[in-house]
Amino acid sequence: MYERSLEEYRRACKFLPGGVNSPARAFSSVKENPLFIKKAEGSKVYDIDDNEYIDFIGSWGPMLFGHGQEEVVTAVEEQLEKGTSFGAPTIIETEMAQEIVKLVPSIDRVRMVNSGTEATMSALRLARGYTGRDKVIKFTGNYHGHGDSFLIKAGSGPATLGLPDSPGVPGDLAKLTISVPYNNKEYVEKVFTEQGDEIAAVIIEPVAANMGVVPPKDDFLKFLREITAANNSLLIFDEVITGFRLAPGGAQEYYDTEPDLTCLGKIIGGGLPVGAYGGKQEVMDEVAPVGPVYQAGTLSGNPLAMAAGYQMMKLVQKEGIYEELAEKAGQLVEGLNEIQAEVELPLNINQVGSLVSLYFTDQEVIDYETASTADTDLYADYFQGMLQKGIYLAPSQFEAMFISLAHSEEEIQNTIKAAAEVLKELEQTI
Repeated sequence: MYERSLEEYRRACKFLPGGVNSPARAFSSVKENPLFIKKAEGSKVYDIDDNEYIDFIGSWGPMLFGHGQEEVVTAVEEQLEKGTSFGAPTIIETEMAQEIVKLVPSIDRVRMVNSGTEATMSALRLARGYTGRDKVIKFTGNYHGHGDSFLIKAGSGPATLGLPDSPGVPGDLAKLTISVPYNNKEYVEKVFTEQGDEIAAVIIEPVAANMGVVPPKDDFLKFLREITAANNSLLIFDEVITGFRLAPGGAQEYYDTEPDLTCLGKIIGGGLPVGAYGGKQEVMDEVAPVGPVYQAGTLSGNPLAMAAGYQMMKLVQKEGIYEELAEKAGQLVEGLNEIQAEVELPLNINQVGSLVSLYFTDQEVIDYETASTADTDLYADYFQGMLQKGIYLAPSQFEAMFISLAHSEEEIQNTIKAAAEVLKELEQTI
């Protein structure tokens, strides 16, 4: 069924570390070899063995309208004829920035970059430069890209300084990052009580989507807004996934909480490599060439990415699209909940808007600790069973399902039917 993909994977392993250009594409955690995709259209992807799948990865989020959205493709084709990169200002960069500023109330100025990782690294440098402080709070299980300051484990307590989570991260730098449990106000309060005058920023995924989908609880975001303001620290929302997926103004509109800085990616490129960070003029004016905090990039504001992104910014303003996305996701979750009631398997399902996660645990998932109770072996079996039925899920228990407007009601129902069959088969094995 996957013969050509296996052949290509073996060849790729000779030239690429692990045969992939990002660990998220490896299928090792689901005990499979990665599929090699040759094309995509709407809600479907097709591998090089000519297998067809209903796609719930959507390039990890940006395909809000499905693959090959007509206006986006046309915009890229038109720009392609004019040139791919100039290393000079273009009008489309300004138009793109203008749309972002219009849609996200907390942003007065925005700087385009090339990836979500670059956006979070740059935002953190800006926060340190603006406040004159060095330490940062992050939340265990939140992923902010592969910048050194973010690859940090939690210590034994909230005030314990971090340890590197990857070789190559200097220990001295790790000491500047404090990792605390997500959704835990008491831990955050303790850190600020002990070290508040040293903390430059708190960075958070307002909806965690890299330990599966975990929503903020009990006004957690508003609490962070208040405690950072009280301590003259900055609040950074990493909306690389949630930006323009939950609402036109992202999670900050969805939860009515404005950060000082916002990191964007995924959707603002319409599938092309892009990222951005922005905030109030007072803070953003610290960025070079206006201010002293240096950040640059030859391909920042690349015209192909800006052309695609500008069309996406126009499309997300269409009336009713977020209600439709949430309704589609709700149909899927309703079906999965009905299956959950019928099978004796440890299952827990989280949904925020068009983001969905199915965990193989009987615990409510509210943070990294509870997410870690999920049975990853069961998920691997579930993944394999769904793949064989033509459903393309994330190759990890701890990633989201991304629902798009291209998913039809029939495809949602087919996915539910496939899940019922696979889960009932798994029930017989335990």
